[in-house]
Amino acid sequence: MNTKPISRWMDGLTKAADWLQSPFALVTRVYVSWVFLYSGWLKLRDWEQTVALFEIEYRVPLLSPFWAALAGTAGEVLFSIPLILGLGGRIPALGLYAVNFLAVVSYWHEFSQDSGIAGLRQHHLWGFMLAMLFVYGSGRWSLDYLLNRNKN
Repeated sequence: MNTKPISRWMDGLTKAADWLQSPFALVTRVYVSWVFLYSGWLKLRDWEQTVALFEIEYRVPLLSPFWAALAGTAGEVLFSIPLILGLGGRIPALGLYAVNFLAVVSYWHEFSQDSGIAGLRQHHLWGFMLAMLFVYGSGRWSLDYLLNRNKN
């Protein structure tokens, strides 16, 4: 059996998939960062309402509602921007993963209800995307790549 056509086809498929890694990483970075950046922006727009939500709705362990609101909002905003840019990509991906994890923990009472399953699934998706960015990095279409390409 002649395997050369199959081998050539697989080589072409591999090259296409390799080429797609960087744009895929960029789209993933922008999408998942935008979710958290927008959430942080909404919290900043009405700070009193945000703190009230952390007093009544969100149950962050070990922190007062004010400090939990501050930490969550800061994490959403401060980790999102460098992740979009691909700057220090693994660190902001891990930071947003932690923010996402704490959101699930603090809102577990709502997610454990049948009506909260869709929200929980969104957090699972975001967590998976952030874990992938942490493991594989920001890709070539990132500031990390531009800043480090001349070092090798």
